[in-house]
Amino acid sequence: MLTVGKVLQALGMDVDPRGCKDVVTNGCVDSRLATKGSLFVALPGEKTDGHLYVDQALQTGAVLALVEHPIKSAYPIFHLTDRPDRLRKAPFSVVVPNTLAALQQIATWWRQQFEIPVVGITGSVGKSSTKETVGALLGYKLRVLKNKGNMNNEIGLPLTLLSLNGSHQAAVLEMGFYVPGEIDLLCKIAQPQIGIITNIGTVHAERAGDIQTIATGKAELVQSLPKKGLAVLNNDDPMVREMAAQTNARVITYGLTSEADVWADEIRSAGLNGIRFSAHYGAEVHKLSSELLGRHSVYNLLSAIAVAFELGLTWADIDQALKSQDMVQRVRVFTSHTGALVIDDSYNASPTSTIAALELLDELEGRKIAVLGDMLELGQYETEGHEQVGRKAARVAKQIVLVGPRSMLTRHAILDTGYPEEAVRWFGQSEEAARYLQSTLEQGQTVLVKGSHGMRMDKIIAALEEKI
Repeated sequence: MLTVGKVLQALGMDVDPRGCKDVVTNGCVDSRLATKGSLFVALPGEKTDGHLYVDQALQTGAVLALVEHPIKSAYPIFHLTDRPDRLRKAPFSVVVPNTLAALQQIATWWRQQFEIPVVGITGSVGKSSTKETVGALLGYKLRVLKNKGNMNNEIGLPLTLLSLNGSHQAAVLEMGFYVPGEIDLLCKIAQPQIGIITNIGTVHAERAGDIQTIATGKAELVQSLPKKGLAVLNNDDPMVREMAAQTNARVITYGLTSEADVWADEIRSAGLNGIRFSAHYGAEVHKLSSELLGRHSVYNLLSAIAVAFELGLTWADIDQALKSQDMVQRVRVFTSHTGALVIDDSYNASPTSTIAALELLDELEGRKIAVLGDMLELGQYETEGHEQVGRKAARVAKQIVLVGPRSMLTRHAILDTGYPEEAVRWFGQSEEAARYLQSTLEQGQTVLVKGSHGMRMDKIIAALEEKI
């Protein structure tokens, strides 16, 4: 188990790790999340400074805080150069040159103490759902550590690794990307032996650059894998498929054609009851079913199957895991107070994920309504992306509700298809759309709500769940 003494050893402090035996159970950068055994990392920020909340974290139960300079505190503060015999029983703070770098250093050191398989997952769309699917399959036989929520960056991933303990038999880690070099840094910390790349799209293009720059950044995962490792690549995405030449690891591809190593056909939607498909690997074929929604979910399952076989699971294990394990999915379905069936995919959006959500809507029963918000951070692909979504929505939905200034691009594309203008409503803000939907939705309708996180489409969801 990780202790305060081992943390100090990881930082290069001359201490006996057998001393300072207080157990570190987790890490946090928000003092409100500190619990008994936390390592609190005081990060300076634009809006606030973690150094202001050190005592609050220590009072709540944190056993150690990392700070970049001495602070006024009710608890002892030490420097890395202090004599070991000066250290007192936790809690206390230690001054380090850079708290974020120190967190990453500790996480790297702690990861090296475990000889367990680590799976890294990146891609423009589907990282989180793939992480959950891989974790669920492996979890049938193994105890798995996963990052929670969106803890997939240079802060969240090392915090996740601090929770590693001797009971874990594998780790499945989502890796986010904004700029080149970020995935490489995360790989240096997590040291994955298996890497999955889901696809390459225009998500975060405003910050990351063009699609080739995005592909280059994502490829850092397969470039980091050891020779004895495994790269699991989406064969249906040309830019991902080409990454096979950029890794020293063995490659397994997955997709929806027989050109892939692990592939699926005979895909059938069971509506809200999930999907059915035939999975092929080598000469073997097995009929499988999953509660995951939508044809696009088959990609998540195929990559998970590839990893499951690599780590010793059998077809029988996979079949039983799909039947017995709860598959966490971001898409949520509920009945609104008006009686309409609502598909809540409001967390975030890109052209690829929105088109996939519209395909799911197309598979369901009812009079279909698409509620679509702006897709942010598309950079040079903003016009093209919104127009693609507009053309798809026009083919699927009987009514379309749009939210946000960029969605005027979507509207123009919809009307260019000959779609009736009276069936398209546009609103500047999600609150306006929510009021409209509250008063118009009715039983027999199936409604998709999708948009970038910054558009606050969750306000529409809250309004539709509200009992009036």
